[in-house]
Amino acid sequence: MNSTPARSAPISSGHAAVPGQAGSSHLPVPATRPDGDTASRGAHPVAEARPWGAGDPGTIYDYIRVATFAIGPDGRISQWSERAAEFFGVPAADAVGADPITTFVPRELWQRGRARLERTLAGEEWVGTTPYREAGGGEGLAELYLMPDSALPTAGATCLAVDLGRLRRIETDLAASEAVFGQTPTGFVLFDDRLRLQRVNDAFASGMGLVPTDLEGLTPHDLFPPSEADRLTAALRKVLATGEPVFDLRFHGAVPTRDGNRLWAVSLYRLNGAAGQPMGVAGQVSDVTSRHVAEREADGVRRNLALLNEASAHIGSTLDLETTAKELLDVVVPPFCDLATVDLYTALLSGETVPSAGRLGDTVLTDGSGELRRVAVSSVVGGASSVLGSVTGLPIAEAGGTLCYPRRSPHARALRTGRSVVPDPGPDPLLRSTLIVPLVARDQVLGLVQLSRAIGSEPFDARDVAIAEELVARAAVCIDNARLYRREHERALILQRSLLPPGNPAASGLEIACRYLPSNNNTEVGGDWFDVIPLPGNRTALVIGDVMGRGLRAAVAMGQLRTAVRTLAMLDLDPAEVLTALDEIARGLGDDSVPAGPPTPYGRLTSTADEEAREVYLATCVYAVYDAVTRRCIFANAGHLPPVLLSPGESARMLDVPPGLPLGVGGEPFEEVEIVLPDGAVLGLYTDGLVESRKHQLDEGLRAFRSALSVEGKGLEDLCDHVLGELNPHHGEDDIALLMAKVHAFPEDAVGNWFLLPEPTSVAKARELACSWLLTRGLEELVDTTELLVSELVTNALKHGRGEIRLRLLRERGLVCEVWDDGYAQPRQRRAQETDEGGRGLQLVSLLAERWGSRRTPKGKIVWFELAL
Repeated sequence: MNSTPARSAPISSGHAAVPGQAGSSHLPVPATRPDGDTASRGAHPVAEARPWGAGDPGTIYDYIRVATFAIGPDGRISQWSERAAEFFGVPAADAVGADPITTFVPRELWQRGRARLERTLAGEEWVGTTPYREAGGGEGLAELYLMPDSALPTAGATCLAVDLGRLRRIETDLAASEAVFGQTPTGFVLFDDRLRLQRVNDAFASGMGLVPTDLEGLTPHDLFPPSEADRLTAALRKVLATGEPVFDLRFHGAVPTRDGNRLWAVSLYRLNGAAGQPMGVAGQVSDVTSRHVAEREADGVRRNLALLNEASAHIGSTLDLETTAKELLDVVVPPFCDLATVDLYTALLSGETVPSAGRLGDTVLTDGSGELRRVAVSSVVGGASSVLGSVTGLPIAEAGGTLCYPRRSPHARALRTGRSVVPDPGPDPLLRSTLIVPLVARDQVLGLVQLSRAIGSEPFDARDVAIAEELVARAAVCIDNARLYRREHERALILQRSLLPPGNPAASGLEIACRYLPSNNNTEVGGDWFDVIPLPGNRTALVIGDVMGRGLRAAVAMGQLRTAVRTLAMLDLDPAEVLTALDEIARGLGDDSVPAGPPTPYGRLTSTADEEAREVYLATCVYAVYDAVTRRCIFANAGHLPPVLLSPGESARMLDVPPGLPLGVGGEPFEEVEIVLPDGAVLGLYTDGLVESRKHQLDEGLRAFRSALSVEGKGLEDLCDHVLGELNPHHGEDDIALLMAKVHAFPEDAVGNWFLLPEPTSVAKARELACSWLLTRGLEELVDTTELLVSELVTNALKHGRGEIRLRLLRERGLVCEVWDDGYAQPRQRRAQETDEGGRGLQLVSLLAERWGSRRTPKGKIVWFELAL
């Protein structure tokens, strides 16, 4: 610096007054508006001017280092101030009288310093920089003001030293503050200790639609709504009192130059003086309106993604239509809407085709007024039923009810077009907005979903419609899968039931009760089956079996095996022989002779159909043949659960029948067991679904079955229902087949049995015995026919058979006549020529009898016929 400072006025001690020393003071000036009015706008006036001596503590000397001292005419220090002692680290006792050059100036500058001092004492002022030794021993740089006291009687000089390093730092800080304050795009504000704006930058003033001078002296209450101003004022007071900064404080207000409310974020910091005293609060203000909108949109996107993820995880956990619809509502209520319904076409629930005349995109579709069933309702609003039917002219339906929408309604339009509709919610006081989304899967409209938001919620916008359509589309695919599954399940169930005996079939000497129950959990149909097959000679074949696996293929395999059993039974084979033939058939069903595809470098290619064709069919089966005349029953078992027998006066017991291997395994013969069943005994055949469950062991289920079967005083039908009632509710995890047969012994006069010698006279004797037996029992109308047919059969036995002849007559629902002989050759009906003398006997039997046939015995054969009573 080359300018010369003005001289200070002398004081009584003969030295210049120095700012900051005793006797100095300053006068604060109040903030003024550009028009000169010192009062602030509004109800909050600017602080009044303070009187002399009433200033806040702290001066410029708190920020820069300044020292003053005096040099006498002799060139030595004559006076030393306290600031000089602090500045140079030399007390007044050591400084007064000392040579300032040798004391404070480095040795290499003594000569130049001495020359400068002499010129100053001669009356020349000087301002410049000079190095000096600091109190800590280091070297500093000071700006020195040398002012000669030529007005005094004795020449001397007053010296003012300023620490140049501290001053340069202050200049740098001020320049940086000005750059940040004036050039940053964010708003900066300075509040004084009375929370009034001292200064604002252009960015803040521009954001408020004003100029900086218009904002000086205002308080938060002059700028923002009362509630927001109170929040900001409280934050300012807290920062001013505690010194703890506040970050990202959000508040809103209106700006005259912009539409709508704006949202700001402010961070507040306390301003402290050099001595640590609070001076005010600085704030950095950012307009975050756009960011807030973006954040809300991002939050909405995150919520929507979370909703879609929840839908993917939650919807479609089962193949049940109603459950899937309820899962959709569990996802959307309440996260997406306040109440919702799902309406499906009634035909959909019964497994029929959806009632539409075409597909989406076709020119012809239904008018949307078809009958629908409300399968699910969910609401967090009271009076949901009235709300959901609040649109004028629309029906109201509770869950499970049916309804039809008017043709001109928005619901019918959504069903007709397959597009979402946002109708007018109407005058209902509870609804804010409604959205109707059709359930569309594979280009077919299955129904619709109605979503509603109550008063207080935001209305549906375009983004909400897109999310709702995505959610409903996912649910529609799951519902359509459930529809297709239900249709296939019902078809398989119909197929399975069609392969079972209708009602309770009749059996000679047996009372039959049977039940078939599909599983309770809507899984695929199983391969359980039973059958009651009447056999010649008042015998009955009782069959029960279970094809391993589930689904339509298991039901088809069951039908094939059941047909094979009936065919084999008609051949009058022994039970073991029937199971052996069934085993061969089962292995043929799963024959691996289907050729695989051509070889490739990656192996042979096989299709799904080929794999299914080579599927192994395994089945368990019990085959029993009961003779009503002898009450003997022969059992054979192929890996099935053993039969249960309840004899009169005894507890139910399991029959010891060798289990054998399941059908389709092969390699082992089947064994037979013959048991005489007492009159009144109950025989029970069943599948594993009745006694086996994941919740208990098989032995526990068998004990429960025997216990339920041992109840006395119940008819066979009631006993059958009692067994199912006791066992099935505990699990119902698998199909159940139950076949029960009660023994009713023939009365003694219902059977006639005679042995005849193999001679011609036996023919006449056989006619005589048969006619006498019929007349004794009042069957005169059958005498002539029986006499003729018995004569023909006995004659054939004499002519084509051998050994002793046996004649047996059986009376039950019809009359059965049997002729036994020891010959193995089976009779064969043929058409006799006009010139043939014989060969017409069996034609006559076939013409006159209801049925006739022959079967083998261990020692020969039996030829029989049956007449209706």
